[in-house]
Amino acid sequence: MEQFAREMMSGRKRGLAASLLRAGLWSAQWPYRVGVGCKNLAFDFRLREPFEVGVPIISVGNLTTGGTGKTPVVAFLANWFRDAGANVGLLSRGYKSLDSLANDEKLVLDQLCPGVPQWLNPDRILSAKRAVVDGCNLLILDDAFQHRRVHRDLDIVLIDATNPWGYGHCLPRGLLREPIANIERADLVIITRADQVPAEELNAIRTELVRHNQVGSVIEVSFRPSQLLSSAGQTKPLADVAGQRAFGFCGIGNPVSFEQTLRLLGTEVVGFESFPDHHHFTPDDLARLGEQSRSTNADLLLTTHKDLVKIHETELGDRPLWAVQIGTEIVRGAPILEARLWSILEHVPKS
Repeated sequence: MEQFAREMMSGRKRGLAASLLRAGLWSAQWPYRVGVGCKNLAFDFRLREPFEVGVPIISVGNLTTGGTGKTPVVAFLANWFRDAGANVGLLSRGYKSLDSLANDEKLVLDQLCPGVPQWLNPDRILSAKRAVVDGCNLLILDDAFQHRRVHRDLDIVLIDATNPWGYGHCLPRGLLREPIANIERADLVIITRADQVPAEELNAIRTELVRHNQVGSVIEVSFRPSQLLSSAGQTKPLADVAGQRAFGFCGIGNPVSFEQTLRLLGTEVVGFESFPDHHHFTPDDLARLGEQSRSTNADLLLTTHKDLVKIHETELGDRPLWAVQIGTEIVRGAPILEARLWSILEHVPKS
């Protein structure tokens, strides 16, 4: 279903029926845009005031739905501030939690930034209050560009270079949560996966950002594979899979990017299956993946870290299962980012 929606939104799905459906979706986006606009105007004209908790807050969010790489960026920021001496807390709405305590993003962040506490609750004002009571003196809001009820001292927006503008339309016609022009609210813009598009496409994204007053505030990062990880906690170097026949699968917002990553590792991708973002794998799903790996004569299965935390098997269909763990690498604008982070750190209350 998710793949079909992207085919429709992008215009790759052709024919009369597809054109009529796109026309209907184009009309449906306008009530959504009006609702978003009214909410933003209420905050812009101070009819609604964001709540302040007395400690610096950083928001990391998107213009588009899913797949921009928030989790590795949040981990990078949490580790930076923790290493600089702050008592960091992470606040998330807990989208598609596996149970009452965790979702896939929390489980990944537990591993990427150990010791950093997290609060999952749609009411992030309540979470912020509890985090401060528990001793946090700096908070990071995950997926919160549109969540303006909480005051933020640094508003960061991620733009995925491989699909920066969500097909140019707001939901449900495209993937934009709000119009592109609203990126003017952002204090910093981080272009993610900057290494996965040609230079001319990257230049076009920069030009569009300049049109919306983002001058001197654009950072570019790439997500570099660092190692392979198993559900048993074992690791091995990436070089071990070069030349091997791999069956890949994932349930993330940008599956095309992950498939490209597998090819860049030097694997021969003999099969690939994508699931909806945040998919909860059933025993039938895993059995089918194991059978597909056998039928394609794959040497191993490869998935993402975010998917592996929901799978407790080290093998599927008698083939080993590994996740590709990635890290955030700043490829442009590191001095800009560090200067902003240090300025936030200066306002952290002393313990």
